[in-house]
Amino acid sequence: MEPVRIETLDDPRIADYRNLKDAQLARDRDRFIVEGRGNLRVLLDRSPFRPESILLSARSWGALEVELAEAKPDCPVYVADQPVLDAIVGFAIHRGVLAACRRPGPTDPLALARKGITAARSRGRAARLVLLEGLTNHDNVGGILRNAMALGADAVLLCPRSCDPLYRKAIRTSMGGSLVVPFARAPDFEALLDGLVAMGVAVVALDPDPQGTDLAAVDPAAIGDAALLVGTEGEGVSAAALARATRRVRIDMEPGVDSLNVSVAAAIALHRLRVD
Repeated sequence: MEPVRIETLDDPRIADYRNLKDAQLARDRDRFIVEGRGNLRVLLDRSPFRPESILLSARSWGALEVELAEAKPDCPVYVADQPVLDAIVGFAIHRGVLAACRRPGPTDPLALARKGITAARSRGRAARLVLLEGLTNHDNVGGILRNAMALGADAVLLCPRSCDPLYRKAIRTSMGGSLVVPFARAPDFEALLDGLVAMGVAVVALDPDPQGTDLAAVDPAAIGDAALLVGTEGEGVSAAALARATRRVRIDMEPGVDSLNVSVAAAIALHRLRVD
């Protein structure tokens, strides 16, 4: 395949890549940006999202030419010298690999949960969902999407305040999990929890209260379809969400330590709740 050379900063074909401000790109152009070779591979090989264009440094093109020829992406591949690429995006982009994708439309979170449950049951196992409440750190959201991909979660459902999984930093931290694991944002998080419980999904809240059940004592085979609920590291899961949880579980830790990083805690819980 032959790439298209980009020689000037004002070339209209690379307008999606200028400045890379996630919120403005989402609002004004309805796009998001994927960065890095590993994430590009996930995008092309495993993701339902399709790139509308790919922008590479000359060096990255040399490294990826064969792979791209095999992948046959149905979009233009632009190549620019590194100084031009850095000037386009507004900073030194060492990875030299970008792809622009169109954002998906809104997804009903309960419909996505039902779809995940159906898919899991077709594989002969109970469903595992992840619920994010109040997570405003892109690294944590991306880390949880990475865990969800690695540990077989069927969907991630977010409250209105949680970070966008398609922001560039979240995608980068997720190692492609944001591009693979289905996710949806609930406009009313408490209504989402009520809907899941009504569907027969066990809402399992991670809560450090010593009155909760030790996660190690939980039998994953006995729970059935379950949604792991995690909250922000400072406040944890809200009282309103805890009141709707089917059960509360805690991760046993050494005395004097009250919490783990939320993405680490989610990984431990997902691994414990994993079912074949």
